[in-house]
Amino acid sequence: MRPFALLHRDGADHVEVLTGDMITVPALDDIPLHRGRPTLAVIPYRQITERGFDCVDDGAPLECLVVRSSHTEPLAAFPPGPLSVSGGGFDLTDDEYGTIVEDVLRDEIGHGEGANFVIHRVFTATVDGDPVAAARAAFGRLLASEQGTYWTFLVHTGTRTLVGATPERHVSVADGITMMNPISGTFRNGSGRLLDFLRDPKEIEELYMVLDEELKMMATVAEQGGQVAGPCLKQMTHLTHTEYLLAGRGSLDVRDVLRETMFAPTVTGSPIENACRVIARHEGRGRGYYAGVLALLDHDDQGRQTLDAPILIRTAEISPEGALRVPVGATLVRHSTAAGEVAETHTKAAGVLAALGAVPSRPSPARAEAESPEVRAALAARNDDLARFWLDSRAPGALTVPALAGRTAVIVDGEDTFTAMLAHQLKALGLTVTLVPWAAAAAAGPTGDGEPDALDPTGRREPDALNPTGHREPDALNPTGRREPDALDPTGRREAGALDADLLIAGPGPGDPGDPADPKMAAMRALVTARLVARKPLLAVCLGHQILASLLGLRLHRRDSPYQGLAREVDLFGTPRRVGFYSSFAALAPAADLDTPYGRVEIARDPADSAVHALRGPGFAGVQFHPESVLSRDGLAVLAELLPEVLSGVISPATNG
Repeated sequence: MRPFALLHRDGADHVEVLTGDMITVPALDDIPLHRGRPTLAVIPYRQITERGFDCVDDGAPLECLVVRSSHTEPLAAFPPGPLSVSGGGFDLTDDEYGTIVEDVLRDEIGHGEGANFVIHRVFTATVDGDPVAAARAAFGRLLASEQGTYWTFLVHTGTRTLVGATPERHVSVADGITMMNPISGTFRNGSGRLLDFLRDPKEIEELYMVLDEELKMMATVAEQGGQVAGPCLKQMTHLTHTEYLLAGRGSLDVRDVLRETMFAPTVTGSPIENACRVIARHEGRGRGYYAGVLALLDHDDQGRQTLDAPILIRTAEISPEGALRVPVGATLVRHSTAAGEVAETHTKAAGVLAALGAVPSRPSPARAEAESPEVRAALAARNDDLARFWLDSRAPGALTVPALAGRTAVIVDGEDTFTAMLAHQLKALGLTVTLVPWAAAAAAGPTGDGEPDALDPTGRREPDALNPTGHREPDALNPTGRREPDALDPTGRREAGALDADLLIAGPGPGDPGDPADPKMAAMRALVTARLVARKPLLAVCLGHQILASLLGLRLHRRDSPYQGLAREVDLFGTPRRVGFYSSFAALAPAADLDTPYGRVEIARDPADSAVHALRGPGFAGVQFHPESVLSRDGLAVLAELLPEVLSGVISPATNG
């Protein structure tokens, strides 16, 4: 049978029928994009290696349907059909999956490797009869029974058949606007009160964390970052989720948008680079197309590129021999329990499995509660303590601080693209910002003069060994030669060579700041040390703050309970500030001030456990929290107050005396 695709998009009264030629390409840059010839790309998870991130490579191909003809048919043309599935069950038992959940909570989140991680399992069975006919029957059933989907689809490539009903847009581009749609929090319809779900701290924090992670991506692909709308409910037949919508104006090639947003935090975790390491470590097998995307690439009537790319979740893959796979995952956060996440995988698989006849279907409950004033108020209240920087629109220059206007800053990225969000905030305050990966900064040496040995007093490693991800010069990231690296990054990301700016920011990143064997930590310590010795302005954030604190003589401590995705009001040098934390480590200080070789340091610490929230000295400051996070209601105000002090080298008197 020739390749084809059936697509029903949210709100449409018809199904799009696409036919054409199927080709396999090695990379996103090779996806055909010709005006008048749409392409539907089936992008596997393994393409994450294009960003230099880890994965278990299962060889799943990137297949593209180059459309030769398309037409629409009414929904009635695809009635539910009969099909039979036999021998179903998960590849991991509930107990085995629960053990992995506990391992990740203890060994990864508990040790500062990230805020949340998505681990999957796979329901396997055998489809009786013709696989494509079975997929058509399931497609009809999903059209008839599933609600709230972004795409309901069937794609037959000739080598595999995918059928599903995904709730989530990953990324789209239309009319010059890039949009993302993070969805998280899972309520099993009929299992209790929706209002209780909306007030559950785990579900609230889970959505905030994926919102932050997708804002990082939007900060890379949109010139002004993403503006947030929502939250709203995403109601499906078996589940209800909560969601936000992000939008920003961008001009990147849509294939670059796909690359820079691989893949959604709702199916990987955060920070994304380390989430990929954790997934590979604990899953130990490839993901196939699970967590990848379908991507329809085209042009509009004015010749502008367009993109519509839903996430490949709630999807069944059927081989020509009838082998059925339905991958499904749960988002693990600090409040997770093994039993709760096991139950979530069953719930998420239910819609597709019911359409396949593998489990009984359950009718959707009444929508009255979802439309109640109490539910609307609970949703609106979720934004009360979020950063207005990401929720409000404003005129250019409205937030400029005169003392910062025209000054330059370099942010050293410690493998957490929170730095892209931080760059947008600093630009809004008036700074000119350059973003440099830690390994490129290491290769340049602490002063940017290209002497890497200064970062490694032991002489044990060459600069390349400081970069285990395999990132090298910018050209290696762009083998097609289609465009210069600068065009890929509107945030101002560059390679090393500009470290000697007015202000250096040692940025956030995952890992143990006290690990002497970690090359990233050695490089960051050398950069911070060099800045202190040279008496040049320095701001340190999260990981950078921990390294700065240790160099000032403070002890680092791994928290008993991780501060991952946690918003708190803290006393910041006499002023109460609500800020967001993503950390498992903290510096401890016995007093509110400290004498150091670099001058007297003032410390904002927690009176309960002596954990350091922030510190400041002549020409430098550090903050344990993330001022750029959507959780940091007062983050921008903190930057506006601290940075002029750092640049001037003069600390203002604390308001508490």
